[in-house]
Amino acid sequence: MGLVRGAHCVLWGGLAALLCSGLANSDRDVEAALARLDVGATHAHSDAAVASLNLGAARPDPDASVALADPVEKVALANPDVTEPEVTASPLEASDECVGNDDCVDQYLWLVYERARKIDTIKVTDRIKVTVKKKGKSRTVTKTVTKLVDEDFTWKDPQAAQKTGMSMMAYVIGGMDRGFKGRLYRLFRALDDAGLAPGMTSGFRDDYRQSIASGNKAATNRSYHGGSLRGGYGHGLAADVVSTKGETRAERWISTEVMWKWIDAHGQEFGIGRPYLDRDPPHIAPIDGKEYADHRRVNVKRAGL
Repeated sequence: MGLVRGAHCVLWGGLAALLCSGLANSDRDVEAALARLDVGATHAHSDAAVASLNLGAARPDPDASVALADPVEKVALANPDVTEPEVTASPLEASDECVGNDDCVDQYLWLVYERARKIDTIKVTDRIKVTVKKKGKSRTVTKTVTKLVDEDFTWKDPQAAQKTGMSMMAYVIGGMDRGFKGRLYRLFRALDDAGLAPGMTSGFRDDYRQSIASGNKAATNRSYHGGSLRGGYGHGLAADVVSTKGETRAERWISTEVMWKWIDAHGQEFGIGRPYLDRDPPHIAPIDGKEYADHRRVNVKRAGL
């Protein structure tokens, strides 16, 4: 998935949200918002707390060279006039007693997932025939055009969960690695405390869920969200995150960029980072995991991954 910046628009894939910039100077807005955040008190988490989270046993990587970022979803809507659902962005209540309580952590992560809109603006291409004149003669040529359309991908996770016979929460949250969920819990609590209202658009994905995505993507069984060659259910080591703060899509874009920059600056305190940066900005994973090491090319302890 990639981030494409045009003169007037921004598009990202996988969680591809187009936000046409009537937002002049959005970079300045992001920097100003970051400057206002008092992050000092929101993430006083020791390295020991993060290191204590066990991300599981080693899993083989059959062919690291073909591991790609997860895809831009490219399914055109029958009706492009998608109405965004009402989603609350108020801070979520969670008890510190959740640490060490798997059910409590799962419930909190589920609330973070539920409050995120599952609406993308995606880039699709089409080939059309046009008539052109050259040296006084008319001829028909084929031209490739790009369209931006809204897509509601809310149906994909429920359909995947139904195929397994699981509830949505058991599928999306239960399929992630236990240690990774502990890290996500701490990260999301800090983001909530910072007023950034994190939302999760993707958690666990099995091979079927990966297969109904399209575009430039990891092979069906290689997704770090939980592909069978990565360990499958219970071993998902990736999530996609955005901010739900803001009344409009433009406002949420600014909040989301602030949140991603916050993760880049402070994610190491929680053992989480963005492996692909602007090529797949919503995607986060353990910084001591193979995916992060392979794509950020850093020397990290892989914790047996």
